[in-house]
Amino acid sequence: MAGEVVVDALPYIDQGYDDPGVREAALAMVEEECRRYRPTKNYLENTGPELSTAFETPALQREMERVQQRLPMEPLSMKRYELPPPPAGRLGEPTAWSEAVDNSHAQLSHQATRVLNLELQLHYGTEAWRSYLNILQALVSRAQNEHTQLRKQIAAVNWERKRSQTASGARLRALRRRWAQLVSDNYRLERAIMQLEIQLEKAKGQTTAEDGEDADMEAVKLLPDKLNSETEKEVQKKIEDMFAD
Repeated sequence: MAGEVVVDALPYIDQGYDDPGVREAALAMVEEECRRYRPTKNYLENTGPELSTAFETPALQREMERVQQRLPMEPLSMKRYELPPPPAGRLGEPTAWSEAVDNSHAQLSHQATRVLNLELQLHYGTEAWRSYLNILQALVSRAQNEHTQLRKQIAAVNWERKRSQTASGARLRALRRRWAQLVSDNYRLERAIMQLEIQLEKAKGQTTAEDGEDADMEAVKLLPDKLNSETEKEVQKKIEDMFAD
């Protein structure tokens, strides 16, 4: 089935990770993967164009162009603080002097507003900053609580995985012992059947006693090498050793 995940490892019950050669084999696989990987000069060429210009304002773009062209920074303009008189050719015009007076009023109003803002900040700035810090602290506390909840969920998932794998491990070991027992029983049945067949052949007089012993040995040799044993207890022990944890 497409997309089917085959679980072939149970880390909470699997054994053998600390056996000699396992770590070396894993490191060899990593080195082989590193040798097959051929990074290019620009390893981000397949990721598409960068989105660094999405948040650039016109002022920032002009500043980036200035830096790229290595031009000096423009000096701070003090024009807004100047109170120039009327031009020399308009010194006799009342409208020119009226415009100069309006400009001076605007400059004084601007300075008065700045002084008022400084006074307000001096009076209320401490409380405003304290309120801002309280908001930040509340955000930090909420983030810490979310982090704690996530860690608890991760721990719960890991605990459930361990519990499930531990229960599955006990069942797997029981099934493995049951399988070994069935294999041993089949082996004993096969030996008994072979012995009965040999005795039947002897009873019919088709083989001599010596030939019967040779046939018995040949029949036993037909069994798997790892199960070829003198007694049933040794056979059972070998089967359990073959499928031990």
